This record gives sequence, structure tokens and C-alpha cells, in this order.
Amino acid sequence: MAKSKGILVAVDGSKQSDRAVRYALELMENGLGGPLHLINVQPSLRGAVTAFISKDQVDSYHRDEGNKALASAVAIVKKASTKADVHIGVGRHGEVVAEFAKKLKAGLVVVGTRGHTGLAGVLLGSVAQDIIAHTDVPVMLVK
Repeated sequence: MAKSKGILVAVDGSKQSDRAVRYALELMENGLGGPLHLINVQPSLRGAVTAFISKDQVDSYHRDEGNKALASAVAIVKKASTKADVHIGVGRHGEVVAEFAKKLKAGLVVVGTRGHTGLAGVLLGSVAQDIIAHTDVPVMLVK
């Protein structure tokens, strides 16, 4: 990975995503990557919900939920005396992360995973698999 490329870390507020943030910070300490980016992807609200709530309210909801999910990652970065750009996307995880990776010219996407195998891995690892399927840059899974 070229030094000028950034690292995009997909976070959801879980222990696994916090580990991914810490690992990305280690990579940066070792000279890999450029700017650090954190992204949380919120699922789209559809159907009857959007018929009764304004677009501004939906946007506010996504922003609030995204910020909640990003809070622990932001705290980890702050504690490390580093800075990260924070992004909130809405839609399908893999597609949104791929879009941001391309837009930000990230050289690496880092994702935390629980490391399940077999059927549990297929079902519970679907976000990581979706990101891998849609992203054109290397994806590092952190267990």
C-alpha cells in the first residue's frame, strides 16, 4: 500500500470494530497509510416509516445513530493523539464502503470481524463479505 493512500475503517460501535480501529492506528504508526477515515453505514429506512417522517427527520436519525456507532472509535483515535475524518453513509454496507473507499482514494479498508466459521460465519460475517465483494482495494479483516 502506498504511503499516500488512506485507511478506511468500517465501524459499528462493537468490540470488533474498536479492535479494527486500534489495528489501523498500529499500521499508521508503522508507516502504512495516509489519512485515517472512519465510516459507519446506516441501513436505509424504507416503507411506511418514510411515509410519516420527513426527509430531514430521517437524515437526522441516520446522523444521530451513525455518531453513536462512531463514538468509541473516535475516542480511541483521540486517545492515540491522532485525527480521523468521520463519515456516515446510508445504504448497503458493501456498496457504501466501496463508494467511500473510491471517493477517498483509500488504499486499504479495515473491518473488524468476530471470526465465526461455517454457517455462523456465513450469516454473521455477511457485512464483511459484502464489503469484500464490492470493494476494489484490499480489505483487512481484524479478528
